[in-house]
Amino acid sequence: MLTLYTYFRSSAAYRVRIALNLKGLPYESVPVHLLQDGGVQHSAQYRALNPSALVPTLVDEGQALGQSLAIIEYLEETHPQPALLPADAVGRARVRAIAQTIACEVHPLNNLRVLQYLEHTLKVPSAERADWYRHWITLGFTALETLLTSQAGNVSHGNSSGHNGSFCHGDTHGHGSRFCHGDTPGLADCCLVPQLANARRFDTPLDAYPTLLRIEQACLALPAFQNAAPQAQPDAV
Repeated sequence: MLTLYTYFRSSAAYRVRIALNLKGLPYESVPVHLLQDGGVQHSAQYRALNPSALVPTLVDEGQALGQSLAIIEYLEETHPQPALLPADAVGRARVRAIAQTIACEVHPLNNLRVLQYLEHTLKVPSAERADWYRHWITLGFTALETLLTSQAGNVSHGNSSGHNGSFCHGDTHGHGSRFCHGDTPGLADCCLVPQLANARRFDTPLDAYPTLLRIEQACLALPAFQNAAPQAQPDAV
């Protein structure tokens, strides 16, 4: 069985939990508390597994894998159905661009170790740290809102049966898609939903992003997203 080292509030771990659920892959969840005792991720035992001292880490047959997007791509390659990426090259590039806007542009500037550095090393007051967080969220979400309402593309994931038979892939473009790219959830949705949840934790106004919120609502109607949510995790406090 797959083993996922995770933390209930981690956006990156949340992405992987969604992907595992969408693919119907059972896994053992091993909580890594990022705040308790100075952060369990800094322990020698965990660093031996993941030298970056970050979550998530996925272990498959003794092989430890880090970085959420790399893990999801690994799952896509080893368990190709149901697909989380489109069948066409342009579609795959579009989905990866959406996912990387979140995972590479927005999230790294707002993750725990950055906020802790601002607080403890640079002594940035809490109000200014919150402004920092919202600034990067606003830049990223504004770009995504435009992308998801205006950019057209082939939206086929190459899986005509849909996830768990619930939806069929269509040829709708841009804002006509139910999810970030097409009528079944995929890699981009795995990234979007956790980032929206994280934004709410920091009281970020979201009214300017109706398309993101519409897609989120469609995602959260599915058990794969519900069961991956922070509040549904065994280590939720």
